[in-house]
Amino acid sequence: MYNEASVVGTVISGLRNEFRHVVCVDDGSTDGSQAVAREAGAVVVQHPMNLGQGAALQTGISYALQDPELGCVITFDADGQHRVMDAKAMEGRILSGEAEIVLGSRFLDKRTKLSFAKRVVLRTAAVQSRLATGMNLTDAHNGLRAIGPSVARRIDLRQNRMAHASELVHQIAEMKPRWVEQPVEIIYTDYSKSKGQSLLNSVNILADLLFR
Repeated sequence: MYNEASVVGTVISGLRNEFRHVVCVDDGSTDGSQAVAREAGAVVVQHPMNLGQGAALQTGISYALQDPELGCVITFDADGQHRVMDAKAMEGRILSGEAEIVLGSRFLDKRTKLSFAKRVVLRTAAVQSRLATGMNLTDAHNGLRAIGPSVARRIDLRQNRMAHASELVHQIAEMKPRWVEQPVEIIYTDYSKSKGQSLLNSVNILADLLFR
């Protein structure tokens, strides 16, 4: 989370209805998000400054791996755009042994409402990722994921900003784990768009993919 004080408490409360352990990686918030998250029942791991999504993701995974009984890591955005029911379904596919990593896709059902331009950008990013990695993903930049311990231990993200998503897919492709995609709904609100879900942000991701 990064300055999510207005929404993170509700997000955590929803997660706590289904998951015993919720960890918030605070990426240098200055709005009191840490106190709100703790009050809602999450463990808060703090960065001393804003490092970016990739760094936060790696910190969260590393923290979770300290638990010897870890069954699954779920990455879940703090801004309210993900659904707990989707995360729970993804966890089930890991714990059942069906897959070692489950990747969310907003293109496997019709719940997510996308503008035409954003749909084109995300589809283009998925095609580029498929060509680069050989993984036949329909959605290469979805933040909702369920990761089994065997895969989590091998993730080593070095890209702190938005490029971490493509870096993660490349690492997964090299591991060759058992993977599946899960239909998920992304809820776009004015708030989530202001926090990085705008069309411009998608274009920036695509530019990074094409020119990096």
